[in-house]
Amino acid sequence: MDPTPLLAHFNARTFALHGLCTAVLCCLIALTLQATGQGAWDAQLVYSLAVGLISWLVIDLGRLLLTRHQAIPWPAGWRGPLLVSAGIAAGALLGGAIGRLYRGDDQPFSLGQALTSPAGLTTLALTAAISIAMCLVLYHRGKAQELQRAIVQSQRDTAEARLKLLEAQLEPHMVFNTLANLRVLIASDTPRAEAMLDHFIAYLRATLAGARTPQHALEAEFARLGDYLELMAVRMGARLRYQLELPAELAGAAVPSLLLQPLVENAIRHGLEPQIAGGEIVVRAQATRQGQLLLEVLDNGAGLGEEPPEARTLEGARHFGLTQVRERLLTLHGSQATLTLEARAEGGTRCSVSLPLLC
Repeated sequence: MDPTPLLAHFNARTFALHGLCTAVLCCLIALTLQATGQGAWDAQLVYSLAVGLISWLVIDLGRLLLTRHQAIPWPAGWRGPLLVSAGIAAGALLGGAIGRLYRGDDQPFSLGQALTSPAGLTTLALTAAISIAMCLVLYHRGKAQELQRAIVQSQRDTAEARLKLLEAQLEPHMVFNTLANLRVLIASDTPRAEAMLDHFIAYLRATLAGARTPQHALEAEFARLGDYLELMAVRMGARLRYQLELPAELAGAAVPSLLLQPLVENAIRHGLEPQIAGGEIVVRAQATRQGQLLLEVLDNGAGLGEEPPEARTLEGARHFGLTQVRERLLTLHGSQATLTLEARAEGGTRCSVSLPLLC
């Protein structure tokens, strides 16, 4: 059984629009014929609609059936002209019969008379004009749709490649920092070095498990972030305290992988480490009334200091980790995502990310 749908390109709204355009064109032709004295308005309208709509149905349904294996919804090669000829013939014969029936003309149809009489030639000319115009519209519309699909696919492939490049840049950044810390601890505090190595292995295991997709569940992101913070807690000891707040209803929300860790790393490096006493980091998630997912990283560290205002937004982030987050959000969500840095009234920094809530 052929798995391809019988009408792969069928779209009810587009199909109805084609029919409406054909009907409007038939009305204009009827007006033209009536204005040139070819007959009464009602007779010309019925004649034009019968001819045009029958030709449209034959051609539009025919091209859908013939192109179910093609990307462009128009028959290739000799099948296109043959389909147009079939539509013209069906419109001329059946539409002409309906038109004659409406006028009360009960004489049998004669092909020779239809091709030599003014009325027959008019019918044939009307059918050909309507059919050819409709076919040109269908062909160019299908071509434009195929080009649009190719552009969208190209953009998607580019975005995926860009995300993989960003991940490849960010992961070694964290790994090298951890290995450097391990080197120091091995010589000065072997038990802490061993504990740090255990957490590092757990972190790498979670990272490798989630590396195959650009997005994963928020609970997986929080689990990996927990491993990272435990890793940092071994190095900083009592100077680092943290809380992770993830509501159960948001556990399955889709987020870019490795989204929060760069923000937390930035808070530790620029907020907590400059302080002798260290500090606390709170990471929390919540849903907004606007259907957005709001992720916040709060610290009570050294604050923004001399950070310029333009560096506190999605477009202006300058630190390595913030730059990677900015690039990932722009690639995946464009203007629907925001990243902001702001000073907290009680001291420290608030970094917030807002992105579409996808479950």
